[in-house]
Amino acid sequence: MGSFLASNWWLFIIVIIVLMGLKTVNQGVVGVVTMFGKYRRILHPGLNLIIPFVEQISKRVSVQNRSIEMEFQAVTADQANVYFKNMLLFSVQNSDEETIKKVAFKFISERDLMQALSRTIEGTVRSFVATKRQAEILGLRREIVEYVKEQIDQLLEEWGYHLQDLQINDITFDPVILESMSRVVASNNLKAAAENEGQALLITKTKSAEAEGNAIKIAAEAEREAARLRGQGVALFREEVAKGMTEAADRMRQANLDTNVILFSMWTEAVKNFAEYGKGNVIFLDGSAEGMEKTMKQIQAMMLKQSGS
Repeated sequence: MGSFLASNWWLFIIVIIVLMGLKTVNQGVVGVVTMFGKYRRILHPGLNLIIPFVEQISKRVSVQNRSIEMEFQAVTADQANVYFKNMLLFSVQNSDEETIKKVAFKFISERDLMQALSRTIEGTVRSFVATKRQAEILGLRREIVEYVKEQIDQLLEEWGYHLQDLQINDITFDPVILESMSRVVASNNLKAAAENEGQALLITKTKSAEAEGNAIKIAAEAEREAARLRGQGVALFREEVAKGMTEAADRMRQANLDTNVILFSMWTEAVKNFAEYGKGNVIFLDGSAEGMEKTMKQIQAMMLKQSGS
C-alpha cells in the first residue's frame, strides 16, 4: 500500500511539472525563451512546452502593427517655427528568429524603444525642414514622408522594425506667420482677380471695337451703294428729261412755235416747287420781266454748253 501511494505521488509530481511547462502564446505574438538568462529559442503562437524552472518566457514580442502620435517643433531656413502633429505606424519586420532576437534585446524596455523612435523621427524631420523656407513647407508633406523613410529605414532595420507609414496630420505656424501668409494669399487672389478683370475688359473692348468697326464698314458700304444708286437715278432722270425736252422742242419747231416756252415752263415749275417744298426756307428770286429774261438766257447758255460738250 505504501509503495502504491509513493508511486502515485511521483506521478502526481510529474504531471504537475509537465503542466507547469505548458505555455500558451497568443496569435500575433512571439515568445522569447531564455535559460539561465541567456537566449535559447522562440515560441510561436499556440500551445508550447518549456522546461520548468530552467526555461522561462522572458518577453513576448508583438508582430502586429503599432502606432504612436507625436507632436514637435521645427525651424525653417528663414527662422519660422513650424509645429507638426504626426502619426507613426510601424511593426516588427517579420517573425524570424534573428529579427525577434533584435527586437527583444536591442532595448531595455518598450519605453526606451518609443523614445528612440520618436526622437529619430523628430530629428530627421527637423533636418529636412531646416533646408526649406516656411512658404514651401505646406506643399511638401509627401516629400517629408519620403525623406524620413529614406533616412531611417536602415536604422529601423537594425532594430528589427519597419516603418509602415508616417502621416502628417497637421502643420501649423505661429499666429503672426499665419496672418502674414493669409495676407499674401489674399493679395495674390486680388492680383489674379484684377488681371482676370483686365483681360475680360480688354476682350470686351476689343470685341466692341471690332463690332463698331464692322458696323461702320457695313454702313459705309451701304451708303456708298445708296449714293451709287442715287447717282444712277439722277442720271437716268436727267437723261429722260433731256429726251422729253428734245422731243417737245422738235414738235414745237415743226409747229413753228417758240421753244423758249419750254424754258419758261421749267422756270415756273421750279418756282412752284420752291414754294411747295421749301419747308420755310427763304429763297430770293428776281420776279421782274428783266430778271426772268436774264434767267432764261442763263438756262439757254447752260443747255447749249451741255449739248456742245
